[in-house]
Amino acid sequence: MSAVSSVSVQSLNGLQKAAVLLVSLGSDCSAQIIKNMGENEIEQLTLEMANMRKVSSDTRDEVVAEFHHMCVANDYIAQGGVDYAREVLERALGQEKAFEIIAKLSSSLKMRPFDMVQRTDPLQLATFIHGEHPQTIALIMSYMHPEKAAALLANLPLEIQSDVTKRVAVMGRTNPEVLKTVEKILDSKISSLAVSDHANLGGIPCAVNFLNRSDPGTLKTVMDQMETEDPDLAEQIKRQMFVFEDIVTLDDRGVQLILREIETKDLALALKGTNADVAQKVQNNMSSRAAQMLKEDIEFMGPVRLRDVEDAQQRVVKVIRKLEETGTIVISRGGAGDIVY
Repeated sequence: MSAVSSVSVQSLNGLQKAAVLLVSLGSDCSAQIIKNMGENEIEQLTLEMANMRKVSSDTRDEVVAEFHHMCVANDYIAQGGVDYAREVLERALGQEKAFEIIAKLSSSLKMRPFDMVQRTDPLQLATFIHGEHPQTIALIMSYMHPEKAAALLANLPLEIQSDVTKRVAVMGRTNPEVLKTVEKILDSKISSLAVSDHANLGGIPCAVNFLNRSDPGTLKTVMDQMETEDPDLAEQIKRQMFVFEDIVTLDDRGVQLILREIETKDLALALKGTNADVAQKVQNNMSSRAAQMLKEDIEFMGPVRLRDVEDAQQRVVKVIRKLEETGTIVISRGGAGDIVY
């Protein structure tokens, strides 16, 4: 039996700390974490938790605090790199503790190209890369956090915004030598790439990620131009920009306006097998009688093909996009605030 409570946190291995953390978080939270693990990891953790004796509150608190510090450090690294993370942690926790946390993370860190752009203001970066080829700008944006990529896009010249977005969306694999060349052009002082083969980057999800965070004016400019130049690609991007499950992000009045435009049959089919939050959001914006009838329609529907459900969800999303385009509803993007009607 693992006598975790009788030893110091420093003597615990990673597996034991993970077990203590999961026990501390409770069954509901632990279940959400475990379902994203591999079978081997689940087996090892389950065995460790089963063999664990009662954990002292001090041990538990130390493990949870360490986990919190590691998460915070990871977030700081993502925002501005290792040096930035170390500086912030030193101010918050002291030099010794900061060094300890960074040291634990350093072995698993995989430095991404263009680390410098994470610490650069998007407006300054737009000025810095002015005149660069759209493909170069697309390459840089593929490695940026979506929020910063959206801000950079808004500060690019209007005539290249759509071109750059299109290049991000169709980008697939880039040779490390190309990345190194671009880094030299940008005079970036980052570590050499730890990539042995080709790097996956860009693609439609990447483009969608920052377009979803762009302000409405930039979004409209980009999509209008792209629909003219490459309607197929524009449609692929639009299909991923608002998915059916995003209904939960809309306010009640928006959902009510949408429900007026959707056939009951399509709504019932679209909700078949969807998560409870989406179904609840829809039912909350219907009369009690209509909600009950919808529940019955879904229950009596029986087994349906996944493709039919997805098609129905796309028809609902198409209605939502149409209402947004006409100004009937406004979908909040880029942290711009609540939806306005």
